[in-house]
Amino acid sequence: MRSSLSGADPLDPGPKGFAHRGLHYGAGFPENSLLAFAAALELGAGIECDLRLTADNHILVFHDADAMRLCASPMRIGASSHKELLRLRLGQGPIPTLASLLALVGGRVPLLLEIKVENDIWRWAPALEQALADYAGPFGIMSFDARIGRIMKSHWPAARRGLVVRDRLPAWKRRIAMWRADPQFLAVDVAALGKPWVERARRRMPVYSWTVRNPEQRRQAQVHAAAAIWEGDGRP
Repeated sequence: MRSSLSGADPLDPGPKGFAHRGLHYGAGFPENSLLAFAAALELGAGIECDLRLTADNHILVFHDADAMRLCASPMRIGASSHKELLRLRLGQGPIPTLASLLALVGGRVPLLLEIKVENDIWRWAPALEQALADYAGPFGIMSFDARIGRIMKSHWPAARRGLVVRDRLPAWKRRIAMWRADPQFLAVDVAALGKPWVERARRRMPVYSWTVRNPEQRRQAQVHAAAAIWEGDGRP
């Protein structure tokens, strides 16, 4: 079941779903690397990735707040300049910029761009609008932080906005986040699939599910989500 909605989803990735941080595996294809994104493109999957803002307002494709896990460096992304971060290596290459990802994809598959907020909430809207203004391909901007959706609605309403929701989030906090973000799509924890609040949301908007990592979760997503955000053995 693709979706309970009538009408087309502008971010529909098709049967291959969204590759979580690209199609990454082993040291040769690190998560959120251009090699992982190229592998996802070859598969024909949509791409989900994480974005962080440097101290000088460059948008990098990177998950963690610091570079220790992936680059063996304690440098913090948000406290460093892009020039400083260029010294680091993610596998065999530099940490990708959003611009390099957009150039690689070229509109061929939809993108889910997850914003990682770190004391920089008000710098995100102008940075994103500048980076994406001339990009013709489909993309959605989403975050766990509901303020991103609110700011994007006010400052760049043409951009498609989403909310990322953990299953363990208390219902009252979820309702406040939904009200504040006013999302056009959701990305929900796979543990939440089939729950009443998710099924209600699916009547109003596309709901994608993360992170699908095994065949059983993949089967759940096929029934209860518009698309899977997958990695490893969750691959369609």
